[in-house]
Amino acid sequence: MDFVDRHSEATIKRLAKSFPSVLVTGARQTGKTTLLKKITNVRKVHCISFDDPMEEASAKTDPKTFMELHSEPCMFDEIQYVPDLFRYLKIEIDKNRHSGMFFLTGNQQFTLMEKATESLSGRIGIVQLYPLSAREIRGDSFSGSFVPAKNYILKRNKALLKTKYSVQDTWKRIFLGGYPEVIKGNVSPKDFYASYLKTYIERDIRNLTQVAYESQFLQFITVVAARTSQLVNYQDMARECGISEVTAKKWLSLLVTSGLVYLLKPYSVNVEKRVIKTPKLYFIDTGLAAYLTRWSSPEVMRNGAMAGAFFETYAVSEIIKSFANNGEEAPLYFYRDKDKVEIDLLIEENNTLYPIEIKKTASPNSEDTKNLYITKRIKNVNIGQTIIVCNSDKVVSIQRDEILSLAIPVEFL
Repeated sequence: MDFVDRHSEATIKRLAKSFPSVLVTGARQTGKTTLLKKITNVRKVHCISFDDPMEEASAKTDPKTFMELHSEPCMFDEIQYVPDLFRYLKIEIDKNRHSGMFFLTGNQQFTLMEKATESLSGRIGIVQLYPLSAREIRGDSFSGSFVPAKNYILKRNKALLKTKYSVQDTWKRIFLGGYPEVIKGNVSPKDFYASYLKTYIERDIRNLTQVAYESQFLQFITVVAARTSQLVNYQDMARECGISEVTAKKWLSLLVTSGLVYLLKPYSVNVEKRVIKTPKLYFIDTGLAAYLTRWSSPEVMRNGAMAGAFFETYAVSEIIKSFANNGEEAPLYFYRDKDKVEIDLLIEENNTLYPIEIKKTASPNSEDTKNLYITKRIKNVNIGQTIIVCNSDKVVSIQRDEILSLAIPVEFL
């Protein structure tokens, strides 16, 4: 497997027709450069990489001359190393504005996004590239954002009717994760993730903050991975790592801005005041989380204490990717009150909320829908089809009281 078709390719091409510049951002090793080169090579766009210390120094020393020497159309790779170049990109764009002038890649960082949005407001389209989705790994051409209205479910059911579902394959994907080099089989997951973490801490974290002890930050990442799909508890994480709560908040923010962790917000608009305001955290890539928490195989993980947490993390990350690949912000929330009554996920679309429970079972039943009654507490919004995402091999209707839910295979995501 040399190249995996990315669903965000169509989004990047669309944005390049509308904006003078396009930025593809995300965590390390998600395939940003490979994807953008595939698109720009067709147009014979010259590529400059700021991984080259000479190019980085040239752009920092005399950015005005640097831009004169590299006229558009041009691709700048790893632009996070020279964030001040954005102001000069603005100058060049405003001289003769037209679409598709500059193509940029950069690791997701707060300073990068701040510079891009401030300097190139209205002049840049931004695409967040995550690790490969299950759809992309399977070669599934369907690229719609996951909004489980009836038409979506019928369409997916028809498309996947002849697909043979395998619980073993699902857990293998969860265990391996979605980083392209792992999926291609170019390197073992263990070797890849060990190298990945070393590079991430040494290059990204050092650039973003002063971490006195790298081993302590690695311990913190491991603690976060062990809490995937749980409510954020800074005090607990700080105590386990021997750091202050302030430091725990700062370090978790780094993981979020780096694209490794996603914080799921609680749904609170027009919901009774008892709703918990604390977000839930999810590791975007289950393979990296599996490495950090030392699961040795898909089979051991499937039967382990974190199986439910990993399955939920996998489902949520797949849904996030479905929106991101279309250039959209995922409209995702969860509901949890002080009595610990929870709905795993709420998707908001056109003033409609779609409640979703995520269960690793292959045989869903009415007990899996027991919390869906609390949708009655949510006012001034339409409640859409209630869904159970699970490991079943077909769509199943489940009735509990007056609520009719549909259990759908995780492959539908």
